[in-house]
Amino acid sequence: MQTWRLPSLRAEHFPSSGPYPWLDRPDALENIATRLAASAITEEEAEQCRHWVQDGYVILRGLLDAATLEPVWRAYQEAVDRGRIVLELEAAGPGDPYPGRYLNPHRKVGAFCRVAKSAALFRWLRLLLEREPKVLQTIASHKGSQQPEHSDSIHMTTYPLGYLAAAWFAFEDIHPDSGPLVYYPGSHRWPYVFSHDVAISEDEFKREGYKSYQVKYEPKIREFIANSGIEPAHFAACQGDVLIWHANLVHGGSKRNDLSHSRKALVTHYFGQGAFVYHDLAATRSKHQYVSTCLLRG
Repeated sequence: MQTWRLPSLRAEHFPSSGPYPWLDRPDALENIATRLAASAITEEEAEQCRHWVQDGYVILRGLLDAATLEPVWRAYQEAVDRGRIVLELEAAGPGDPYPGRYLNPHRKVGAFCRVAKSAALFRWLRLLLEREPKVLQTIASHKGSQQPEHSDSIHMTTYPLGYLAAAWFAFEDIHPDSGPLVYYPGSHRWPYVFSHDVAISEDEFKREGYKSYQVKYEPKIREFIANSGIEPAHFAACQGDVLIWHANLVHGGSKRNDLSHSRKALVTHYFGQGAFVYHDLAATRSKHQYVSTCLLRG
């Protein structure tokens, strides 16, 4: 039997064969109506699914309570204070009192899994992805990231496309001057932009790293935004609110207008079980696919 191999793990080499998530398909709204009529989903679930189809995200107000969130953040802060986790300063300006983000804190502070793998959240992820969600990556932050707008799919690409979602957990009430999450409703329906679409070759990324991403990819996304006419939305979150977004929703961190305000949050990326996950820029299989185990400790 002949074995077919991809030239490399880049989006342009994967076939456009699906199957695609049920809410990404042309008949998504009809399928929502059919499931609602059959009492397979509730009216609330149907409304959120319609919102996902139209806008590419759902907001779950008060999904988690303070009794769940606050001990988790205390465990994280304790790990920082004891030196188990070392945070870079990443100062956004003079007098910035908060440290930078930390990648995959759940590996050292297992308490984060009480949030990232909460039953209340997984109910929604299973509905949206129609697959069992698997933790791919977590990021904890004391403050706004001010990260330029992007789609997660150039960093964490799935085959078939679309089997990725992210959840943003507010560990405190988010002040509007703290640099809230910014996103563009409906942008998930824009074409996916991958490395080859902006002429970032594998060799160039190996040589230049994210410099080439900043020079070529980020301007392309800004061009899409400028030409779309879509107004940005900001996640005005209260403690316990969660925003889940689609794999291709364009989002980022808005400007921190007042550096004195913290923005304690956890972002978790999930892929649907059975999907293959890779890093389009580096053309490598996602290492997090192997080591995303949550240990309930710490």
